[in-house]
Amino acid sequence: MALSDDFAAAQAKVKTLSKTPDASELLELYALFKQGTVGDVTGERPGMLDFKGRAKYDAWAAKRGGSKDSSMQSYVALVEKLATKYG
Repeated sequence: MALSDDFAAAQAKVKTLSKTPDASELLELYALFKQGTVGDVTGERPGMLDFKGRAKYDAWAAKRGGSKDSSMQSYVALVEKLATKYG
């Protein structure tokens, strides 16, 4: 199975978890997804009062320089781990 197929399957699988992952896990999923699909973060960091936007930006920026393929692989591995944890 190709990496893109695994990635697409992981995207569908994460939506079927019986419990929502905690905030740090959600940020990690977001950052890996964005790095795997878009690449490095662009634009300006959100302002201090945009807590959610700033957290998402920072999580994605932490992945800067990572390849799309390695980010996709990490995303798939994280989804598998969460599926085991949250069913």
